[in-house]
Amino acid sequence: MAVNLTELSLPQLEGLKTQLDQETEFLSSSIAQLKVVQTKYVEAKDSLNVLNKSNEGKELLVPLTSSMYVPGKLNDVDHVLVDVGTGYFVEKKVEDGKEFFKRKIDFLTKQIEKIQPALQEKHAMKQAVVEVMNMKLQQLHSQQASQSGTTKA
Repeated sequence: MAVNLTELSLPQLEGLKTQLDQETEFLSSSIAQLKVVQTKYVEAKDSLNVLNKSNEGKELLVPLTSSMYVPGKLNDVDHVLVDVGTGYFVEKKVEDGKEFFKRKIDFLTKQIEKIQPALQEKHAMKQAVVEVMNMKLQQLHSQQASQSGTTKA
């Protein structure tokens, strides 16, 4: 159902603008969250490139927390444990792990591409509401100016 913005009152336009602000904020936040997760998958996929025969047996630091590490030795360069969600890990061959992360990255890219047009549409709608509000405010000011001008005369 299409609504003619010029027929709405200033308070109605303000309410619509507030609603559109909230929707654009939600969509922007959703895209940002998807991009954060996507970046983690890209980093995970890229880190699998280190696992090759030439690095087998090399020493490395194993993270216990984000700021604490213990020394370790890379024994198996053919298999990895992949977090598949909700605390479950699956052992996969390195190539299968790369493919898993590629699928996740592609899925997230598609989700972002689905949300982007909706966000652009909400921005355009918000801009239209702001323009109508400005027009109505100018009309209101010019009416007040002409009324104050006629009362002085």
